[in-house]
Amino acid sequence: MRVVLDTNVVVSAAVNPKGPPAQVIRAWRNRSFEWLTSPALLDELARTLHSPRVRCYMAWGEDEVAQFVSVVQQRVELVSPTNLIDAISADPSDNRVLEAAVAAQADYVVSGDHHLLEVKTYEGVQIVTPARFVAILATTFP
Repeated sequence: MRVVLDTNVVVSAAVNPKGPPAQVIRAWRNRSFEWLTSPALLDELARTLHSPRVRCYMAWGEDEVAQFVSVVQQRVELVSPTNLIDAISADPSDNRVLEAAVAAQADYVVSGDHHLLEVKTYEGVQIVTPARFVAILATTFP
């Protein structure tokens, strides 16, 4: 299963290690799905996880963040979007997620962003919440 994770899912997992976003990250660590991303999204993830504005809420320590980012950089599959998307969301970062999903030929985008979730499906890619994705994984890998 090919999946693009929105940065907000990882941040939510780092803030609350018991919620659905954390379950998504654990499933990825257990190799239940392939995480695909673009260089732009990978940069956004590293920048956000190291941001003092976000760090003050995170349950993860500095070492855990550094180790996670390192593992992500080694294990994710990088794709290079060639088609820019501008009109789907007013938020440019949402469009970058969709660009990566299309380039990756992803099955799912997992996001907590209501603008993306309102789209529901884009170019055959389903956009789902972390809780919905956990349910999908449970039926795929009972």
